[in-house]
Amino acid sequence: MQRAEPEVRVLVPGDEAVLEAFLMPHLASSMFLLGNVRQAGLADTGERFTGTYVAAFEGGEMVGVVAHFWNGTLMPQVPAPWTERYLDLLWRAAVRASERQVKGVIGPDDQACAIKAALRFPAEIVQMDHREKLYVLDLTELIVPEALRSGEVTARHPTPADLETLVRWGIGYGLESIAAENTPDYRASVRASQRRIIADRTAWVLEAHGVPVAMTGFNAILTEVVQVGGVYTPPESRSRGYARCAVAASLLDAQETGATRAILFTGEQNIAAQKAYTALGFRQVGHFRLCLLREGVVV
Repeated sequence: MQRAEPEVRVLVPGDEAVLEAFLMPHLASSMFLLGNVRQAGLADTGERFTGTYVAAFEGGEMVGVVAHFWNGTLMPQVPAPWTERYLDLLWRAAVRASERQVKGVIGPDDQACAIKAALRFPAEIVQMDHREKLYVLDLTELIVPEALRSGEVTARHPTPADLETLVRWGIGYGLESIAAENTPDYRASVRASQRRIIADRTAWVLEAHGVPVAMTGFNAILTEVVQVGGVYTPPESRSRGYARCAVAASLLDAQETGATRAILFTGEQNIAAQKAYTALGFRQVGHFRLCLLREGVVV
């Protein structure tokens, strides 16, 4: 019997189920892909969370996918043994189909590095290029900090009254974590994003004695899994375990709404964060990469 020819094509509405079935076994490094397709579907309208997805199939089964999103970011999931055969083909096809500039690469470290090497970004436009440690946690194994259990600290969703605090913290987070530039446009984008997370209830503020001391949030949400992001403690409140308590509180709330697992990634050099997350029960399962550009590249 003759082997079926491989197929490479742009995914269209109606392909969501087959995409999810392919991504779920690679959940830890696919949360942005899964979260975006569940939120916005497969029609690339240019709106937030939408993108062009190009997938490879062998014998009728999906073996790899690369998406090029509304913000210019490429996100691959082309696991071995298909990486060498399809990764380069898929990301180039995604860029051609989307007709967008490339403004970054986010995904499994080996795949993101391969795309980055092919694109040869000029050093002066690279905003950040970090290898991150990728962690997972079964929420039944969450270790709740004593300060949170005892009520010494409490957590809640932020309200519009917290906006200025969240904007200040969001700017601090961006300057420290993703090497953002403190420009008027950046500050405006932070304000808009903080308004969104207040409205969406995807963030938590930790309070000690009624004073906000830390924040955390989810940057991708599925019914069964959440991805932690935006964890920040202002300098004056650090080294007191507040970030760990904030994350734990958010995961307790997620568990009540049906989530069973949590995923996060943090920089290889961020030892304090790694200690905080392992103290909550997280275990490392691999490496992830965040490569963001200050300006787009035409491919």
